[in-house]
Amino acid sequence: MTTISTATRVLDHGDGRGLQAVLLDMDGTLVDTEDFWWQAEASLFAELGYELDENDRAQVVGGPMSRVIDYLLASTGVDLSPADLTVLINQRFVDLLAGGVPLMPGAERLLNTLAAHGVPAALVSASHRQIIDIVLQSLGAHHFAFSVAGDEVPRTKPHPDPYLEAARRLGAEPGRCVVVEDAPTGVRSAEAAGCPVIAVPSVAVIEPAPGRLVLPSLEQVDLELLRSLVVSRV
Repeated sequence: MTTISTATRVLDHGDGRGLQAVLLDMDGTLVDTEDFWWQAEASLFAELGYELDENDRAQVVGGPMSRVIDYLLASTGVDLSPADLTVLINQRFVDLLAGGVPLMPGAERLLNTLAAHGVPAALVSASHRQIIDIVLQSLGAHHFAFSVAGDEVPRTKPHPDPYLEAARRLGAEPGRCVVVEDAPTGVRSAEAAGCPVIAVPSVAVIEPAPGRLVLPSLEQVDLELLRSLVVSRV
């Protein structure tokens, strides 16, 4: 799916001060791909003679790719350029996606609920466009006004740029866009953009904080909850 260059304007809900949009992370949040990324990284490095462990996994979860590559090169000392390692990991990940991508529990229900109530949704991922377009075949591009890829913004997560860009395209205020994330990197990005956050941790632990709600599953996320997070901030 290609990105939309012009803004998609949102309609105010309720009293005009509430929820304008929901911005959703992809890997580990809507689709169960964090294991795929880990398999791609761990199997590749095993072939190169390096054993990655659970501490490494906690460090790389949530991307972005540039940070993952820097970490893996520094921690293993493997003799590859960042560009070459990026290509190898991405290709192995793509190969693992060939059989389709399982959705996280509650993901389809949440996306259908947003659509049924006219709440705009955007996909905001640190993954590259090539990966997003493949995953959208399983996730359903029709659920989203557009998607923002990690290789389409000057600075990706944990910087605020991806979520600020999504809010800009929607013509929405960041503080009225609820972000749903699974990793600390994405949570930092969303909070830096000024968005209220629902965190549903996939691998790394995320602690509750002001403006941040931590839940065990998307199955607990409904429209009433999403609206309450914005109402409490205005």
